[in-house]
Amino acid sequence: MKTEKVLITVKTYPTLSTKYGELVCTAGVREDGSWVRIYPMPFRRLKDYFQFEKYRWIELPLERNTKDRRPESFRPKDLTAIKTIGHMDTSDKWQERRRFILGQVKCFDSIEELICLAKEKNELSFALFKPKELVDFYWEEDSREWDKKKRAKVIADLKQGQLFEQEEFDEDFKLARKLPYIFRYKFIDSKGKSCDLSIRDWEVGALFWNCLRSSGNEQEALEKVKQKYWDDFALMKDMYFYLGTTQQFHSMGRNPFIIIGTFTPPVDKQLMLDF
Repeated sequence: MKTEKVLITVKTYPTLSTKYGELVCTAGVREDGSWVRIYPMPFRRLKDYFQFEKYRWIELPLERNTKDRRPESFRPKDLTAIKTIGHMDTSDKWQERRRFILGQVKCFDSIEELICLAKEKNELSFALFKPKELVDFYWEEDSREWDKKKRAKVIADLKQGQLFEQEEFDEDFKLARKLPYIFRYKFIDSKGKSCDLSIRDWEVGALFWNCLRSSGNEQEALEKVKQKYWDDFALMKDMYFYLGTTQQFHSMGRNPFIIIGTFTPPVDKQLMLDF
């Protein structure tokens, strides 16, 4: 059982699995710049002292997840062994994060290249991606409740204590609310290809609920989300995407990638010259 050191860069909005309950796609980067997907990760069920923020260095024992053909997928062997050992902050215009992410992680700019590497060669299912041009940020309505059969199965298993070992979990855990919207980015890659991908990161969902609580109006909440992800991120920041494939569609569909996170350091011309 190998202990890995990982900088956490990705946490998606929770989804439901009939086998594992509520899961958060959790992923990060090793010191050498290679990707690690930690799956399954029942993140919100963990007690506070086992949880961690994005851009925290953590150590935990991992083994290759042989039930997931995606090459970066590893299974956590002992959730109680998670140790937080450092944090990469945003001081000095994100200098530390920028130098590590852009210096160590391979960055792609062609969607077709990524699709080929994922579907035909099965060489990757994660990537840092730089769009050439951002075109739009929008949303579309989605179901407002979790699938009833899946939700019932997860709740029943939780009550019976059948999901993972129990000592590391919060006894007061409640399922996350289902997001009633899917948020999306339209962009153009370096080859001129037009792309339209959903964004499933934790922060976009949390922002929607926070805005809805403060405004009490869904349309106002949606506009505030767009203000952050378009007016702030797309128009004002040096925008990158973390892209990942889902297990279901890794080898299927025209484009198996979704946006699982954003990397948005402030524009700094001097730092950009260093790269």
